[in-house]
Amino acid sequence: MNHNLIAHSATVPLTTSIGPFCVIGENVVLGENVILGVGCVLSDEARVGDGVELGNYVSIGRGAVIGQRTRIGDHTTIYPQAILGEDGFIGSNSSIGRLPKASATSTVKAQADMPSLQMGNGFTIGCSAVLYAGTNYADKAFVGDGAVVRERCSIGQNVVIGSGVVVENDTKIGEFTKIQTGSYITAYMEIEERVFIAPMVTTTNDNYMGRTEKRFKEIKGPTIQRGARVGGGSILLPGVKVAPETFVAAGALVSKDTTEKRVIKGFPAKDLRAVPEDELL
Repeated sequence: MNHNLIAHSATVPLTTSIGPFCVIGENVVLGENVILGVGCVLSDEARVGDGVELGNYVSIGRGAVIGQRTRIGDHTTIYPQAILGEDGFIGSNSSIGRLPKASATSTVKAQADMPSLQMGNGFTIGCSAVLYAGTNYADKAFVGDGAVVRERCSIGQNVVIGSGVVVENDTKIGEFTKIQTGSYITAYMEIEERVFIAPMVTTTNDNYMGRTEKRFKEIKGPTIQRGARVGGGSILLPGVKVAPETFVAAGALVSKDTTEKRVIKGFPAKDLRAVPEDELL
C-alpha cells in the first residue's frame, strides 16, 4: 500500500509513476509520464507538464506551473503561482518563488501584490538556491549552488549567476552576462549585456551606510555597461557608471565613472591604458 492521498478532481494519467506518501490536491493536472518521488505534495490547481520528474519530498505550491521535461531534486519547494518553463533542472533543497520579508529598517520596498516568479525554458538551478517571487528569467538562465536572487529583478537570456552569488532586489542583468562565484550584486543597479564579473566582486548602493533618512531617496547601485569586465575582488561604489568595454583590474576600487574601452587599476582606480582591440566585442 502506497498511502497516497489523491483528490477526486485531480487529473492523473495512467502513465504517472507515484511514489509512496504523496499528496495531490484539488484540480491538479499531471501530464503524461510524470514521475513523483516519495512524499511529494502538489497543492491545489498545480500544473505539471509531460515527462516532469520530481525527486523525493518535493513541494509544489498552489497554482504553480512546471513545464514539460523539467527535473526537480529532492526537498525542493516551488512556491505558489511560480511558473517554470520546459526542459529545466533544479537541484535539491532549493526554494523557488518565495515571497520576501524585509526588516523594519530595510530600504527594500514592500509590495503587497508581488507577481509570481517566471522562469523561461532550458534553465539550470543548482542545489540550495533561493529565488524570490517577482523576478523574471529569460531562456537558458543558469543559477549556481547556494545563489540568492531577490525580488523584482530581470534576468536576461543565457545569464550565468555563479555559486554563492547574491543578486539583490530591483536589479536588471542583460543577456549573456556572467557573474562568477561569491560576487555581491547590490539592489537598484543595472548590468547590461555581455558583462563579465569575476569572483568576489562587491557592489554598493548606500553612501550613508544605513544612517539618515536621505538614504531612502538617494540609494543607487552602480551601472555596468555593455561588454565591461570587472576583475576579482574589485569594489564598485554607489552610483558609479562603468562605461562599455571598460576593463577593471582585480582588486580595484571604482569610485568614479570610467571611460569607454579603457583599463583602470588601483585603489582607488586610475586610468592606465586602452583595452587592446583584439579584446573588444
